[in-house]
Amino acid sequence: MLVVPNHWGRAPISEDKQFQVQLRHWANEGVEMFVHGWFHKDSYQHGWLNDLKARHFTNREGEFLGLDEETAYQRIVDGRSLVEDIIGRPIAGFVAPAWLYGAPAKRALQNSGIRIAEDHFRIWDPLTGQTLSSSPVISWATRTWIRAQSSKAFAAVARHTLGAFSAVRLAVHPSDCTNPSVMASISQTIEILKTSRIPGHYGELGSPSSPVQKVSCLKHNANQNEHA
Repeated sequence: MLVVPNHWGRAPISEDKQFQVQLRHWANEGVEMFVHGWFHKDSYQHGWLNDLKARHFTNREGEFLGLDEETAYQRIVDGRSLVEDIIGRPIAGFVAPAWLYGAPAKRALQNSGIRIAEDHFRIWDPLTGQTLSSSPVISWATRTWIRAQSSKAFAAVARHTLGAFSAVRLAVHPSDCTNPSVMASISQTIEILKTSRIPGHYGELGSPSSPVQKVSCLKHNANQNEHA
């Protein structure tokens, strides 16, 4: 579960005791908690290349694409401290909003001591740079009708054509769960992947007793309703 400390500056989880209780409950049930940026909103003025990324991959939500190293580091460590205080245990890792990292953000992440991060193409150890899993992501989007249709079409193809990869990640947002046709696509994708893959946890990637090739399907719930 990807937790945003203060989504768009409008929903600070530090002030929502009920949501904190729910996060602790999920963590106690075994849900792996990742810090997911701080605001999730990208307010940085980019050069033309990063501006293209910011517009193409997300609707101005790639918060860590243009941050300087000091700001990125402070948001990472503050987010880690906040979420760990709430759930009463270490976080599993950090994921930048929209999976977009600028070079300064990657340096900040390397210095943070967090050992799991991911982008569109892989999961890696920020400290060493080691790739823990080269795995594609199947995700859905429901911001617009066109996005919903295109994400369902991609999932329909991807769930049958990713057999060459040892692991496949699924990214599901809370808003996806309000769309019946998208939920049907998600359920069908999970069922098809489960016929030849074993669901696994991110924490298993770093365990010598659970090598990457045995972790065949990584379920990744990204909670982005207000708080996360």
